[in-house]
Amino acid sequence: MRHGIVLFTSDRGITPAAAARAAEERGFDTFYVPEHTHIPVKREAAHPGTGDETLPDDRYTRTLDPWVSLATAAAVTSRIRLSTAVALPVESDPITLAKTIATLDHLSGGRVTLGAGFGWNVDELTDHHVPARKRRTVLREYVEAMRALWTRDEASYDGEFVQFGASWAWPKPVQDHVPLLIGAGGGPKTFTWIAANADGWMTTPIETDIGDKSAALHKAWADAGREGSPEIHVLIAARPTPDDFATWDAAGVTELIWGVPDASEDEVVAHLDRLSARLGLR
Repeated sequence: MRHGIVLFTSDRGITPAAAARAAEERGFDTFYVPEHTHIPVKREAAHPGTGDETLPDDRYTRTLDPWVSLATAAAVTSRIRLSTAVALPVESDPITLAKTIATLDHLSGGRVTLGAGFGWNVDELTDHHVPARKRRTVLREYVEAMRALWTRDEASYDGEFVQFGASWAWPKPVQDHVPLLIGAGGGPKTFTWIAANADGWMTTPIETDIGDKSAALHKAWADAGREGSPEIHVLIAARPTPDDFATWDAAGVTELIWGVPDASEDEVVAHLDRLSARLGLR
């Protein structure tokens, strides 16, 4: 299994560039950042962790832009992959977002993975004029439209929510295929969507029964006629036991994602020193 770190970026503590550089130096494989464009003060959407409209902490209101954050990380690293956990593509314009991601992949030498969510905060989606009940359809159209712009010399798209005529758009990503992971609760609807449109699954921090859910995803993958196996990235929410590692290995988990605090650079680097030593990364 590979190992990545996720920094819940904010306007305080370590910068994304410093965190990514330290993670790369200590042998981690991927650097992740989240996305929230804004948090409406008046909300009805329940947070997956708290179960109501309250937030676990104020970082949700202070997140940095993910693509600017990853660009600063790309400039000071050379190997570590650059990803989101998770981005909310439907809250951007798909043509400009495709340009942003392609540019980052071009400038980083092909290191981008798109970790995307459907969006639990429907109040946030509403401000972006995304109908909550259609958010999976909107995301599918965004992905299809962006892939057209990334892979075709003359790209066009005609969907319910995204339409544009024949267009030129460069740069193209360095990668032939920018990997797409979906961060969402594991269930039949999510796994069917992944098998049809994505390259793998990123668990939520409160996910349980990873082994059974991995088997369900593999079945959906096979039923869709997909070759190979889906990527499975597990967000670590508590210190795992040896049995946890054995379960993840048996389930075909490909990467573990470890959280780091938005604390001072010295504190985060010390945390990464301990974590990398515990995992035997260097």
